[in-house]
Amino acid sequence: MFCALVLGACASLSPTNVSDGQASNQNDAESAPDNRADRAAILAMAGDFEVDFSFRETVRLAPDYQHRDPHNCQAIETVVVVTNQPGRIVLQHLLQSPFGHVTKHWRQDWVYEAQSRFEYVGGQRWEVREMPDATGSGAWTQCVFEVNDAPRYCGTGRWNHRYGVSTWTSDRTWRPLPRREHTSRDDYNALNVRNRHTIVPDGWTHEQDNTKVVLSDGQWQQTLAREVELNEYRRTESVDFSPALDYWQVTAAYWRTVRAHWHRAFDSGCVHVQGGVSGMPMIIALFSEASELIAEQRDYRSGRIAEAFEEFVRMGDACRRT
Repeated sequence: MFCALVLGACASLSPTNVSDGQASNQNDAESAPDNRADRAAILAMAGDFEVDFSFRETVRLAPDYQHRDPHNCQAIETVVVVTNQPGRIVLQHLLQSPFGHVTKHWRQDWVYEAQSRFEYVGGQRWEVREMPDATGSGAWTQCVFEVNDAPRYCGTGRWNHRYGVSTWTSDRTWRPLPRREHTSRDDYNALNVRNRHTIVPDGWTHEQDNTKVVLSDGQWQQTLAREVELNEYRRTESVDFSPALDYWQVTAAYWRTVRAHWHRAFDSGCVHVQGGVSGMPMIIALFSEASELIAEQRDYRSGRIAEAFEEFVRMGDACRRT
């Protein structure tokens, strides 16, 4: 079954002093042991792929909880390199339907020895928190962003290249309810997750160890179940991704400006996204402008981006009060 992905249904730093929404200490990452191998592994996730998404609940943790049916779907994606610097790599996923329709999908930003990262604290609110030196030393922080470049989650870990296999494993962190379950679930509202990325001969894999949890005011209330997720990205030469690449050529500058607005929001230390658990009002506002750029072949209006942020994003003290 091909995924019924509408604005990223299967998806998904600013924190300081770096443009485009990421934090880094700006060290020369090439001087670190194995850093070249790390960078090669991250860049190996770029390219053209056929993707299998698989989600399966495994362990019941709450009384009377009934496992939900497994969910499996397929998609085709191209992953483009937006930024390639010694200590920072940005990869943008572009989802393409069999009929050529393109959706800007999730984004993954990798920062070497990040000094800070954003963390989900519940209620569609993220706070920027400093990284302990011991945690960040030699590690890469991966932050994942929504289809409209809103935050989802960060994780930090070290690449392991032993035995001829490159694998990165994160610490456990929080994230909001996944978009694939926004319309079908109301019994939990957060995931506690460990991520693993592995480079394999025909592409790469993304494994997730998910625990489904109820949070209230950022505090644990109940744990429902565990879930395993395996996303397999297999390289393909049989798909014409020119529609996706054309879309990105037309809209890249627009989305760069959107990322800059998110960066400024995170400079405040706290971001609260309005519009309910789905965040769809802001997604629709930003995607509508991007669609008009293509249909009307014109430059974007930065004022419309600012209006969307003013309406749907609370930051700093306003974020903490809402």
